[in-house]
This record gives sequence, C-alpha cells and structure tokens, in this order.
Amino acid sequence: MNLTTENSAGVAIVRVGESRMMYPLLADFSGAVAQLLASGSRKVLLDFTKVTYVDSATIGCLMDLYRQTTASGGTLKLAGVQKRVETMLTMTGAHNFLEMHPDEASAVRSFGS
Repeated sequence: MNLTTENSAGVAIVRVGESRMMYPLLADFSGAVAQLLASGSRKVLLDFTKVTYVDSATIGCLMDLYRQTTASGGTLKLAGVQKRVETMLTMTGAHNFLEMHPDEASAVRSFGS
C-alpha cells in the first residue's frame, strides 16, 4: 500500500497515496494508524487528498479507527477529502463523527497546541 506517515506540530499525519481505498488495502492502513496510537500519538490526521473512491469496508474501517482513537483519548481528523468520498461519508452518516478539513494545513491548525 502507498502510505507515508510523519509528524508535524505534534500531529501524526498519515498520507494515503492510493486513489482507491478498498478492502484489500485496509489491513495495512488500519495497522499503520494502530501503530501510531500504540506509540502514543493522540492527534491523528488522515490525508485523503489522492483518494477518489472508498468502499463500504473503508468507511467501516474509518469508523473503527475513530473509535480506537477516541478510546485512547485522541482525536482523528480527515484532510483533503474529495467530493465523491465526502458524498459517501455523508450518505453513511460517518461525517457526523469524522471531522473533515479542506487541506492538511488547516487540519493541523485545527488541532491547536
């Protein structure tokens, strides 16, 4: 899976380089976020700028990651969500839990200090 992680201003950023997020990729994706949480990261940003499609399994995975992050006292946010992906998140109600920002910079700022 095409995925990179970095830390910026105390925010763990996971950049997804795949255009289509679907079931076969989710183990690597969720494992990367779980590893960040296990290492003590509490501010997690998922950069979905390159993602143009998500399936229902991906939405379920995002909700599970949201649950894991909040259970550990953290916050999970999304950045760069494309319109088609935003529509899927809205149709399923996931947008009620997953805070979305237009770009990475505004999302990092939203975490505060």
